Amino acid sequence: MQKNSLAATGFLCLGVLIFSLQDAILKGLSDKYSVTQAITVRSIVALPILLALVRATGSIRSLLSKRFGLLTIRAVILLGAYLCYYLSIAALPLADAIALFFVAPLVIAGLGILFLGERPHQTTFMALAVGFIGVIITLRPGLAAFEWAYALTLSAAVLYSLAQILARKLGDTETAAVITFYQNLAFLVCAPVLAALVSSSGLEDAGDPSLAFLMRPWVWPTLNDTLLMAGCGVIASAGMTLLAQAYRLAPAGTIAVFEYSAIMWVPLWGYLFFDEVPRFTTVVGAAVICGAGLFALIGQSFGRNVADPT
Repeated sequence: MQKNSLAATGFLCLGVLIFSLQDAILKGLSDKYSVTQAITVRSIVALPILLALVRATGSIRSLLSKRFGLLTIRAVILLGAYLCYYLSIAALPLADAIALFFVAPLVIAGLGILFLGERPHQTTFMALAVGFIGVIITLRPGLAAFEWAYALTLSAAVLYSLAQILARKLGDTETAAVITFYQNLAFLVCAPVLAALVSSSGLEDAGDPSLAFLMRPWVWPTLNDTLLMAGCGVIASAGMTLLAQAYRLAPAGTIAVFEYSAIMWVPLWGYLFFDEVPRFTTVVGAAVICGAGLFALIGQSFGRNVADPT
């Protein structure tokens, strides 16, 4: 169990790091393009990469899974999660959106107990709480003027948590590459359909950045923006596979605390791409988050997970 948990922790942290780059890219594109256009381009680029991963880790025949229904349900749920999150970052400061999204590790731990019968070591719960405190210290999310974009972020967190619980459930029979392929296929099929529905609805965005990101018509992107969208396909292929592998290897409640590691990358991307200078509280909060992660590792070393005793 310890070996699997350590490997899963590494996969999750690397996946979170990779995905944080995509957040910055999509934030930068959100005032010019539609989210469905960005998702479609990303998914087209990711498709051959994921097919190659499926072939490298098994056989193309593994895509004809007996658990097709559950794979598809998880993929659609995750599409909803990412769609809600991408729409929220169009309207919110990236730091605020990520702060709210990090209720996800707490939800994952709770769902793991309810639906998978997992019983994480008590230090995991303590680490989750400390990690969340670190998020608050780092970002000081301003929720005084609540707007619907905050609800989008919270919805994304709940849907994402449910999808990762399903990844854990699927992990006993499906590879991470197969799980991720289904996820990407749902994005590729559903994004253009959603775009067509939106374009025929006749609804207006009323100046709201989130609605504009959803309802903006597709336009021919510049070469630079095309490369950024395509780059998201490479990022998504790697990130989705790493996260799926993490949650199929180890109990969700045990490794969920490491979702907080994304907070450490926000100040860096903010400085490099948006000229944002980290506050002192950001440095302190990042230290608290790192401490929570190390505390969780110590708990894994000295405790045993009853639900996964191997």
